Amino acid sequence: MANDKNFKIKNGLSVGTRYLQTGGTETAGSEVSLTDVYQFSVSSQSSVPRGVFFKSDGTKMYIAAFDGSRVYQYTLSTAWDVSTATYDSVDFYSGNGRTNLTDIHFSSDGTKMYLASYDSPASIYQYTLSTAWDLSTASYASKSANVSANTTFPTGVAFSADGTKMYTGGPSSPPTTVFQYTLSTAWDTSTASYDSKSYTLADSSDFMWVSDLSSDGTSLYGGAGNDGIVILTLNTAYDISSVSAEAYFNLGGLYFAGADKRQDADVLYGVAGSSIHEITTALLTQTLDLSTGSYFSFTPSGATTVSFTNAPASGKAVGFAVEINGDGSAITWPSSVKWPSGVAPTATASKEVYAFVTTDGGTSYYGKLAGSDIA
Repeated sequence: MANDKNFKIKNGLSVGTRYLQTGGTETAGSEVSLTDVYQFSVSSQSSVPRGVFFKSDGTKMYIAAFDGSRVYQYTLSTAWDVSTATYDSVDFYSGNGRTNLTDIHFSSDGTKMYLASYDSPASIYQYTLSTAWDLSTASYASKSANVSANTTFPTGVAFSADGTKMYTGGPSSPPTTVFQYTLSTAWDTSTASYDSKSYTLADSSDFMWVSDLSSDGTSLYGGAGNDGIVILTLNTAYDISSVSAEAYFNLGGLYFAGADKRQDADVLYGVAGSSIHEITTALLTQTLDLSTGSYFSFTPSGATTVSFTNAPASGKAVGFAVEINGDGSAITWPSSVKWPSGVAPTATASKEVYAFVTTDGGTSYYGKLAGSDIA
């Protein structure tokens, strides 16, 4: 029973149109859309789930419960499809002093589990699974990261793909501040140290449950309470101090307390009420076909990835221009573009023109910002 829902974008992002000026063809991705594909109730186990995590192949799902301080395990007979989930009748009690759970995360190999708790002291606790992904084999590893110097209420936890970066949130009533840590030994919370890097949500009414990080470190996902699901865009991978945009997706007024990202598809899993929501979302892309002209223009409606296709044969120098009617959204250019001083310009909320030249058939491009704040 799929239901299309509305969404809202904040902090400089807005819904816009995409258009083409003279001389080129643009193939644009879909506008951002959100579809609540399926809702799976965990009310028989928990009335207050606060975190969700999936095994790397999508065949297991784990729920961290605020009530009862337990973790529950489920099997998905069809990978990543929560409509096929069944409870394994396996749960794990986090232990005395490690209660009031707000989120759950696993190491990439499934042998370590992490639970965020706001008991005193507020900490991220680490557990060992003697059999990977089997919750019945979990035990406390006597390791933790005390985050109470930054927050007494850690609203979730997320890790980088290699286990060397950790992120947790903390409200001082709204808004939430996200804090960044480095683990000197990957996946070992006892080696965590604060990076003195943080980001506070721009909208003072918002409350974020930090939940997951994209595999490339450029997006942080979480629940945003009554604002639905929030995605923070990081201009510099894994650097929380470089957030450039907050995108909010509101699903019919539901209160979301967490979101997990399927890394190989445009799917999010959100925690709302006593249910897990499977949500599909279209990402924004701009594919510019260089065989059709030398001038392209578009208006972003969110963080956008740009790609170039059909470059001329090697040995022929060809230049082209890209006009962006900017709204402050982050623009990701192809990695083949060489920028002055090796740094891509930061997109602004103004009209900008970028100039590019390639001489080797599109293996590399020389790019520069040719004009900004154009009236």
